[in-house]
Amino acid sequence: MSSSSPSPPPTATGLSIPTKRNSPFLPTPFETAILAFFPALLAFGTLFSLLSPEVRRAEFDTTTQSHAQHPDEAPGYFARKDNLLNVFFVKRGWFWTTVAFAAFVLTHPTFRGGASAKRYAAACTRWVLVTGAWFLATQWCFGPPLIDRHFILTGGRCEVALQKEAQEGVGGSAMDFGEVVSALACKSAGGAWEGGHDISGHVFMLVLSSGFLLSEVGWVYWRHCGHRDDRSIVMHDGAVKGARVEADTTMERTRRRGEEALALGGKVVAAVVGLNLWMLLMTAIYFHTWFEKTTGLLASAIALYAVYILPRFVPAVRQFVGLPGV
Repeated sequence: MSSSSPSPPPTATGLSIPTKRNSPFLPTPFETAILAFFPALLAFGTLFSLLSPEVRRAEFDTTTQSHAQHPDEAPGYFARKDNLLNVFFVKRGWFWTTVAFAAFVLTHPTFRGGASAKRYAAACTRWVLVTGAWFLATQWCFGPPLIDRHFILTGGRCEVALQKEAQEGVGGSAMDFGEVVSALACKSAGGAWEGGHDISGHVFMLVLSSGFLLSEVGWVYWRHCGHRDDRSIVMHDGAVKGARVEADTTMERTRRRGEEALALGGKVVAAVVGLNLWMLLMTAIYFHTWFEKTTGLLASAIALYAVYILPRFVPAVRQFVGLPGV
């Protein structure tokens, strides 16, 4: 290279990233295009709810963030919380996510043989991390889950606690109950959330599940089909290289043998992601405010970034978490 050639621009961390290589700190253009589908779907659903005469005419309860649940009053079947997909799929969403993920790693040819043990272990580690994010945010976090804690911190209370305070006076067990109660406990006690900002748990779970499954299957499928992997990673010495430098030859061997790129597990994943996207659209149309849906989306994006982007520029983390398809 001649002395007149421009040098690669330095990054904020002092690393030099070639101008023709994607940044390890950001999703690749292909990943960005896929991820952009989630906010686009939410925006479309929100716009549809504003323009649809049936949805606009239907009574909306700001406390439950849903429309009237009686079959004759709900603006659509999927506006009812007792619709079959909500009861048997969304309410058990992480079970189906785990089933799809297990089906993929147990049936795809790249996870077979001793040479793939490291890839299998890394994939399971990523599942543990994403599952942990889902559990802490929606189920339990040393007490109420993070979403419920956020609701309380932004001024939300359980109306049962408010009624007790009115009867017993401020302080005592009623105040304690109002401060620590979870959404599930409040509902079980016959109460409902009032005030506060309610991050959409449905949006969080559906986007997190879809992003997790697409990240796990997408890169394996992409590399198995022989496409170029344009992810960049930071090495231990600070050099920025393509992710393929850490890849083994398992995928290339299975591709030469003509083994199926998706396999049975990949098709199960496609079915689960498809149902996720449909229910995400229904959530966008019938439930929650636009701000609550947006914060649910942002919360899931933070979790996905930590598991799938951060390891690209932190080698110590990548050593345990790995990269899908590598």
